[in-house]
Amino acid sequence: MIWSRDPEVFSITFLSMCVSGLATMLSCLWGLPIAFLLGLSSFPGRSFIKGFFNAMLGVPTVTLGLLLYLLMSKSGPLGVFQLLYTPLGISIGQSILITPILVSFTTSALESIDVELRDLAKTLGASRLQTDLTLMRESLSGILLAITASFNRAFSELGIAMMIGGNIRNVTRVLTTSIALETARGEIAFSIALAIILMAVVFSITAIINVLKKS
Repeated sequence: MIWSRDPEVFSITFLSMCVSGLATMLSCLWGLPIAFLLGLSSFPGRSFIKGFFNAMLGVPTVTLGLLLYLLMSKSGPLGVFQLLYTPLGISIGQSILITPILVSFTTSALESIDVELRDLAKTLGASRLQTDLTLMRESLSGILLAITASFNRAFSELGIAMMIGGNIRNVTRVLTTSIALETARGEIAFSIALAIILMAVVFSITAIINVLKKS
């Protein structure tokens, strides 16, 4: 199935990467500023916000998928945007799912930087912005890890893709929903082929990021 270059398999794989890639970019758009604020600043309520995102790491995807389905349905407050059963709707749902991963991992990476480095930067006359940029640069490896983990989580996610996308052939069918469908049909060989592709993409992206971190 893989070596025969089945066009449907390539189409499903390409759509999966596009949907999860957009979800990761959307998550970075609002997740990284939140993480930088939590990791580099001290303000009232900071511990509560951190605890909220840490707690959201364990939210069941079916619960989040149901909530988003209700919001995006025709009678929901977001129904006017017609996001249900579209790739964009899946991306938005996945971006919300992976935001706690991105925020928690990035915040931890920033907090793990030695406090003496901040003090040293201040001693050398660095401004607040220069000090923060130095800390971000020092924690770049951890930030890349957070982004990679977020993409991999979105790429391998099933619940939201199924509930928001509906697994419509040539429209919203991605690797995870295809694997679930083919397994239910008894097409185990096809399911295994799709699972191999899914794992290959996840491991390849992780390997590329590791190489970039070392370079």
